[in-house]
Amino acid sequence: MTMTTPPGWYPDPGVPGTERWWDGAAWTAHTRAPGGQVFGPPQPAAVVVVPPARRRGRTAAIAASAALLVAAVVGGAVLIGTGDEPHPASASKSATTPVVVNSPSSGPSSSPSGNPDTLVDQLNGITLPIPDGWEKTDDAVTGLVTMTTKGTYDCPGDSGFCHHGRVTTSTATTTDLRTPEAVAKNDITDAADDAYDHDPVGSRPYDGITAHHEVTSGSVVVDGRTGYFVRWQVETGAGPGGYVESLAFPSTVGSQAMVIARFAFDAGTDGPPLALMDTITRGVAPIGGGGAQNGGAGTSLAPPSL
Repeated sequence: MTMTTPPGWYPDPGVPGTERWWDGAAWTAHTRAPGGQVFGPPQPAAVVVVPPARRRGRTAAIAASAALLVAAVVGGAVLIGTGDEPHPASASKSATTPVVVNSPSSGPSSSPSGNPDTLVDQLNGITLPIPDGWEKTDDAVTGLVTMTTKGTYDCPGDSGFCHHGRVTTSTATTTDLRTPEAVAKNDITDAADDAYDHDPVGSRPYDGITAHHEVTSGSVVVDGRTGYFVRWQVETGAGPGGYVESLAFPSTVGSQAMVIARFAFDAGTDGPPLALMDTITRGVAPIGGGGAQNGGAGTSLAPPSL
């Protein structure tokens, strides 16, 4: 009879004096001191840059930011600036009834390599379907797993190129919040600012956010796990504005960390339909379909023995 080791914290076979989370089928990327604080996977150091002058070309700004990032990595330091933190000039939040979107697993997905229709988040052990007219992209500034609509257009605010739609995933390792609802509600302001107020190098592709209101929020089942989402509509100083959503759900690799998926869709006739946010959410699935063989970092280690 085959014995299965239950999920839990066990001595890390690769790092003495550390415990690693075993999800019942594979090791995950999350570790902790014995009986102590949980450590998530390493995240890139944050670099905050003083915003450049208005209307400055984004290409030069990104190059300057990249140079600062290299300097920070080589010197082992994090550069801290004192740039503005813009907030909506007027904000109204409508009370809405929570909406539940049932999201069963979409079935087996392809392996991490080679499927152009699948976005793979190896760290969190999940895949997302890439809709028609979208593509995987490499975000050298944020390092996030990202897909965007194909093609670009001239940003209506600061000079540069914008996409009509963007989706990213990441691990929520910099917060003490423990529920999907708390994580999503805490993240939505940053998600809106990053999408439509200012970019990572301080430019304002849409001349900033002038107002926002909540469209909907509520519980959502993501690959069999209960999560929570908050969706805003934002108005911008230039352009038609857009819709932003923060979706938080427990990691599918058995760790205690939350996964955050951010959606940013332009409003207007050129923007993607809002229903596509729900379609992508319903399509979230474990890598390989079952998650036991390709369930994230650390799966090559042997299971704990009791």
